[in-house]
Amino acid sequence: MTLVLTASQLETLVDRPATIDAVARVFAEIARGEASQPAPTSMYTPSDTGRYVLMSAVSDETATAAVKLLADVPENSARGLPTQRSTILVVGRRDGEPLAVLHGGVPTRVRTAAASAVATRVLARPDSRVLGLVGAGNLAREHLLALRTVRDFERIVISSRTRERAEALAAEFADESIEVVDSVEDVFGLADVVCTLTPSVHPLVRGEWLRPGQHLNVVGARPRPDEREVDAATMARSSVWVDDRATAETKSGDLLLAVAESGMALADVVGTIGEVIAHRARGRASDEEITLFDSVGIGAQDLAIADLLVDAARARGIGHEIDLAA
Repeated sequence: MTLVLTASQLETLVDRPATIDAVARVFAEIARGEASQPAPTSMYTPSDTGRYVLMSAVSDETATAAVKLLADVPENSARGLPTQRSTILVVGRRDGEPLAVLHGGVPTRVRTAAASAVATRVLARPDSRVLGLVGAGNLAREHLLALRTVRDFERIVISSRTRERAEALAAEFADESIEVVDSVEDVFGLADVVCTLTPSVHPLVRGEWLRPGQHLNVVGARPRPDEREVDAATMARSSVWVDDRATAETKSGDLLLAVAESGMALADVVGTIGEVIAHRARGRASDEEITLFDSVGIGAQDLAIADLLVDAARARGIGHEIDLAA
């Protein structure tokens, strides 16, 4: 039987601390060769600007394989629809049985923030106390929830192109430690850890704004080699880690455009977050080092959270069981 889980059902099953730990484990699994993470396949034709991305992984620990089809359709913004939609299929490794089909929106949002939380846990200074968010959408909300589990932030500063959205996010939490600031530059002037969470095509962040000791999670740009949130100077001033080298080297506009425009080389990437966890690459070298996690998103993250969500759904009797072979 195949378990089908809708977006509303998945919202009730989210366990953020467990997701952060699961994403950390699968990152380390990849570094040790216990999980396979192929580079994603991006499909398109000249007839429109949509991209259709296949993201897959297989894991020894979960004994499952998963594939997500991500439809990245920028024109949906004008239609009042999400610009990214996705579906995840999970199968068992023992016999290839289709175990579950999940709406991809909730798992993608939660695992993306979990990856930033893992990177923050292993790279940010332990005494980081101010969190900065660039962007105020659902991904920013999720990052606020996730990153608070790995550092004791005393202050959160938010900047958004639409100030009303930032104010709405701050009001949602009714927390005096959360404040809206006027600009992205203001965020960098105040924060120890900064997350960029916008679907920007052109740089919002300038390297001259960075301060010694900061940690950046660069998250929001679409997985396209010509789109980015930060400029080349930001990448060149930082020590850079990625979620997966092959993915970053084909899909990260932040990285690829920095290589094209500055003296930075692909070989300058320090390593993956999984390699740091598995002690196969170094982490932060000093309190003054600027560390940057270039998050593109990989199928192993989808596999890790899908495994958690399916187990939780079956334990609680949530979802619809369907016999696809009938």
